[in-house]
Formats: sequence, structure tokens, C-alpha cells
Amino acid sequence: MLKYETHLHTSPVSKCAKASVRESLEFYKKAGYAGVFITNHFIDGNGDNSKTYEEQIRYYFSDYEEGKSLEKEIGIRVFSGVEMTYKGTDFLVYGPDKAWYLLHPEIMDMLQHEKLRFLMEQGALVIQAHPFREASFIKYFRLFPYFVQGVEIINASNKELANQMAKQYAEGYNLIPFAGSDNHRAGEQKMLAGMESEAEVLSERDFVQKVLNGEMRVFCQENIW
Repeated sequence: MLKYETHLHTSPVSKCAKASVRESLEFYKKAGYAGVFITNHFIDGNGDNSKTYEEQIRYYFSDYEEGKSLEKEIGIRVFSGVEMTYKGTDFLVYGPDKAWYLLHPEIMDMLQHEKLRFLMEQGALVIQAHPFREASFIKYFRLFPYFVQGVEIINASNKELANQMAKQYAEGYNLIPFAGSDNHRAGEQKMLAGMESEAEVLSERDFVQKVLNGEMRVFCQENIW
């Protein structure tokens, strides 16, 4: 089975990340992964309001572009993704690329459920990340079962209870089960999770279709590397 990291943060674009793009890719290559999705915190929770929307988007994709430039050297596939946020409630988005975001600044003015629905209408895969995560800055659990296609039932950085509750939520609403590490520290991450498949993922759009068609499954493992 080919393993893919679906929830990865890198420095400097994600301000909370401790590992660089190169450090992250070299670790996942060593761990035997076929590819990674760089899903840094989007500009709705990680941006610089002193810059224009276009400037922020171009900077946002700079870590992904660095990853693409290292793809052949390191020998691992690199894909783009986005982690959007709404008052501590996060969503992983796959499919739209830098050009798409540059064309759609209006998403920043949409209500959250309108934005999620629009993204799906545009062909995106939208996953609610760690819906039952607990943190000092999270005051409420907000669930959007009718505006996502799937739920992160395994988040390797989350508590087991939170993952169990996410699994029940996904099953109750017949949402796609999804997994990712939420890795901010490359090889220092204790547990790893993601999606695996028998067939190679060829592109972001290919990944979206494979997930929607049920061709990928969740996995979780200890980081022995």
C-alpha cells in the first residue's frame, strides 16, 4: 500500500510549524511515504492583513512550491492542500490550486457554510479536521455535517477520545472517514496517520476522486523513525 500524509504544516508559512519543507520531505521519504500534502494554515487564520489578498496567496503557496522544487531530488511526491479555519474549527481542502485561489478572493467574505458549499461545488474535497479537538482557544465544538464530504476520524496529534468521537460523528452522518498526522515537527512527531491506496496518487484532483470513490483508507502508526 502507498502511504500519503494528508495533514502537514511547514515553516515558515505555518507560523506554528517547527520544521522546514526540506526537513519534512526528508523525514517522510525515510518513513517510506509515497507523497505528502502540504496543508499549511490558510490566510484566514495565518495571514498578514497588511498585504493584499494576492500577495498573501502567493506567499501562502511558497512552501508548496519549494516542496515541488525538491520533489525529484528527495524522491517523494508533493501535493498542495489548505487548512482553513473558522473560530478554531478547521477544514482541510484539496483540489483547488494557487491559480484558483487567486481568481476567487470573494471566498474571504463568505459565511463559513457558504464558503464550504462553494468549494465543493467547485470540485474540492472538504474534510472537517479534528472536530472534537480541545484547546484553550477553542470555546465550542462546531459541526458542519451538511457542508463537508468527510471527517478526520484519526488525527495523530489529537487525544484518543476526540478521535473516537469524530469516528462516531462520521458514521452517524455517513461522512467519509479520513486521517492525517497534523504534523508540525517532521520527525519529532510521535504518531503518524494518513491515507493509503494500492494505486499511486497522480495529482490533487486524482486524490479527490480516489477519496470520493472509496479507493483510499485511513491508517495510523507509531513513528519508529
